[in-house]
Amino acid sequence: MEWLSLLLFAVIFIALLLGFPVALTLAGASLLFALAANAFGAFDMAFLQSIPNRIFAIMNNQTLIAVPLFVFMGIMLEKSKLAEDLLHTMDEVMRGVKGGLGLAVILVGMLLAASTGIVGATVVTMGLLALPTMLKQGYCPKLASGTICASGTLGQIIPPSIVLILLGDVLSSSYQQAQLNQGIFSPETLSVGDLFIGALLPGMLLVVLYMAYLFFQAVRHPDKVPNHIGTPVTPGLGKRVLKSLLPPLLLILLVLGSILGGFATPTEAASLGALGAMLLALFNRQLSLKILQNVMQDTLKVTSMIFLIFIGAAFFSLVFRGLGGDDLMHDLLSDLPGGIFTAMLIVMALMFVLGFFLDFIEITYVVVPVVAPILLMMGVDPIWLGIMIAINLQTAFLTPPFGFALFYLRGVAPPELKTADLYRGAVPFIGIQLSVLVVIAIWPEIVTWLPSVVYSE
Repeated sequence: MEWLSLLLFAVIFIALLLGFPVALTLAGASLLFALAANAFGAFDMAFLQSIPNRIFAIMNNQTLIAVPLFVFMGIMLEKSKLAEDLLHTMDEVMRGVKGGLGLAVILVGMLLAASTGIVGATVVTMGLLALPTMLKQGYCPKLASGTICASGTLGQIIPPSIVLILLGDVLSSSYQQAQLNQGIFSPETLSVGDLFIGALLPGMLLVVLYMAYLFFQAVRHPDKVPNHIGTPVTPGLGKRVLKSLLPPLLLILLVLGSILGGFATPTEAASLGALGAMLLALFNRQLSLKILQNVMQDTLKVTSMIFLIFIGAAFFSLVFRGLGGDDLMHDLLSDLPGGIFTAMLIVMALMFVLGFFLDFIEITYVVVPVVAPILLMMGVDPIWLGIMIAINLQTAFLTPPFGFALFYLRGVAPPELKTADLYRGAVPFIGIQLSVLVVIAIWPEIVTWLPSVVYSE
């Protein structure tokens, strides 16, 4: 009756495509399958007795406390008009450089990713501030929209990143489970900080390739990326650069520096980041009781949605395991010709295809807990696996028809920008993300080298 686990997965996938709420779909479909299978003697209801312990473990998970703190930090920074000041300053700095405005958008996207990690806020802000100017200056609509969307998705891979926190939690449990299954009763641990360190070089590689692609287009097709036109640079540029760059750089140093230096856990660093975001908003005269209330309400909504998905995923994982899904997946992946290579290729291809239809949170809590323990038992490095999955999930924001970065930009884009141009503009950047995935697969040291250096000291 192990085929019932695959049927459960298929039913949940179809229900999500039809637009049913993620958390309720995961829990509801799993419970219905458990009751039906129990009636035919194919499921032991004792599995569901673990649900209270699972929920209690979620409530007491120290790692997950970082999620609302980083969400609060990102939303507060959005209110502080940090992105607006950064973009105007970087625009002046890049004046005279081929594709200068587009390069400025990518650099600001990188800085916002390292400061906030909120994709929607970055894409919407850039869409409002930069897209009209880029179109007015004669940028190709496809290239302009693709640059903004891709820059926004950097928040998925450059720490602090919500997806890395969620992946760290899931992979930590999977890594311990894999070691226990192998008879290792003093298992090694995997932390969110490990993924943060491992993601730094791949994130920077993505930024460099984005900028190289835009510069190539500016040189090869000047009609698509015209020379910068605008008001001359006014005196005092250095002072404005310092004023705009110093606050986010200090915040990045406060958050990431404390983690990389071993002074704070990701959760403690998130609390420092939340405090720093409030101070930046106060410095920019954007902090008031009303703004604080709005930020806290938005944080509560996002956090509640994420944690409700956690509970639904707990139901799914228990029922899937009770139906024999874990054993079925283990047999399928471990018996493939080609071993680890084929297994990784199939898992990465599956996640990429699912990214066309599902959100990264859904994939993280439905697919990763099923396949990760098997891959880790086959000898895959947990940090490398986490970054491979993170970059793969990053493409989900750009792949139509449900790419959220495309939706965010469509909502604020001028009417003259066609939806077809928006979709076509994302294609080259999806190709860049997939190329980075291939490069990291060939040279895993890009991910594993920095953590080995940090932890060897």
